[in-house]
Amino acid sequence: MPAVLPAPAPSVPLVRTGSPLPPAPPVAAHAAALPASPPRPVPQPLTLSADHAYAARLTTAGTAGGPAWFAERWTLDGPEPYAVPLPLDQPEEPEADVVPLADGRVLIRRRVDADRHTFSLLYPTGPGTGELLLGALDCADLALLPPSPDGASVLALLPGARSTAVWLVAGGGFGPEHVADVPGRCSGGVWLDREGRLLALDRQLPGGGPVKAVVLDLERGGEVTPLLQITPESNDRLLTADADSGLLLVRSDAPGHDRLGWGVLGSCLPVRFPECLRAADATVTPFAVQPGQMLMPESCAVALRIDGATDSWVGLWRPAGRRLHQFAAPDGWAAGSGFWTREGVLHLPYAQEGAPCAVALLEAPVDEPRRAAVSGTGASGSTPAFGMCKPVPLGQAPLTGRTAPG
Repeated sequence: MPAVLPAPAPSVPLVRTGSPLPPAPPVAAHAAALPASPPRPVPQPLTLSADHAYAARLTTAGTAGGPAWFAERWTLDGPEPYAVPLPLDQPEEPEADVVPLADGRVLIRRRVDADRHTFSLLYPTGPGTGELLLGALDCADLALLPPSPDGASVLALLPGARSTAVWLVAGGGFGPEHVADVPGRCSGGVWLDREGRLLALDRQLPGGGPVKAVVLDLERGGEVTPLLQITPESNDRLLTADADSGLLLVRSDAPGHDRLGWGVLGSCLPVRFPECLRAADATVTPFAVQPGQMLMPESCAVALRIDGATDSWVGLWRPAGRRLHQFAAPDGWAAGSGFWTREGVLHLPYAQEGAPCAVALLEAPVDEPRRAAVSGTGASGSTPAFGMCKPVPLGQAPLTGRTAPG
C-alpha cells in the first residue's frame, strides 16, 4: 500500500523571478541556421502538466561532494512564474524522469537497478519535501508518456519481445496497473482527445516492417485500430495532435525521405508536406499547437523546435500560411518545451543567471493573405499534394463525432 514518508529536515527556500524577457528579433525565413553563439549550459528537459499550470525538471545544486540532482517544480499559471525545489535526503540520479500533475505534485521515476523502476509523487510540505510511494515495475526498459489530459494520470510503455505493455503508473488506486498489451514495439505517445481515452502510438509489428501510427482505445479493452498509412511501405509517425481542431503533425518518408507533414483528423484529403518545413541543415520538430480553433485546423499556429549544428531556435507556422517564421530562443530555453494560449501567444519557459524560472512570450505573426480561398485541408503555400499519398484512414479508427472541415 502507498505510504507517506516523513519530510526531510533541511529548509527549502522559495525561488522567484522578475518579469520575463522578450524573445530576440525574428530571423529571415530563408536562413538555414542562426549565427553561432557562445556555448552555454544546456538546460535539463522541462515537462509540462496537461493544463500547462506546472512544469518540472531535474536540476543541480553545488555541494561539497559535487553537483547533487533534485526535482524542481515550476508554477506557470500565476501572475509571475516561480520555482519550488523538491529535494529529498538523497540526491536523484540524472537519468530519473519527472512529470508534473495538475494538482501540483510531481511524479518521479527512478531506476533502482538494471531491471527495476520505482514511482513516487513529490510535493512541497512546509519547509521540506513530501513523498508518496506508488510502487515499482520489474522491467529492463520503460518510457513514460505525456500526462493524460485528465491531469491526474500517467502511462508508461514497457516494450517486450513481441508486444508492448501499457501500464498506468500514476492515477490508479493500488499502485501500477496493467492497462493493455499492444502487439509489436511501440514508441511515441500522443493524446487525441480531451478525455484521456484515445492514445496514438507509433508501432512496428513483430518481425519488422514499417512504423505506423495506431490508436489505442483505453475504454474498449485496449482495442488497436489504424491511424496513419500514407503508403504501405512508408514509416508514418504522429508527432503531435490538437483535439480542438483535429490538426495532426506527422513525420513520414513517403515522399522519398523523412518530411514533416500535416493532415486533419477525420479528413479524406491526403497528408500535405509543405516545402517551407524542409530544412537542409537542421531538424524541425513541432512541440505545441494553438488550442481553441474548433474545426479550423488550417488557422492553428504551430510552434516548432529547429535544431541546427550548434544551437536550437523557434519556428512558427500555420498550415494556411506561406512561410516558416523563425525566432531566436531566449538563452536558457528548455528546448522543445512551451505552450500556446487560445489567443495565439506562445509561452517559452527558460532559466538563466538572474532568472532561474521565467517565461518568454512570443505572439504568432500574421501571415500574408492568400489569393484563393482555402478549404479545411488546403496545401501550405504552393506545396503540391503527393499523388502517391492516401487519405489518413481515420474512418477505421474509433474517432466518431467529428466532422471534417472543408
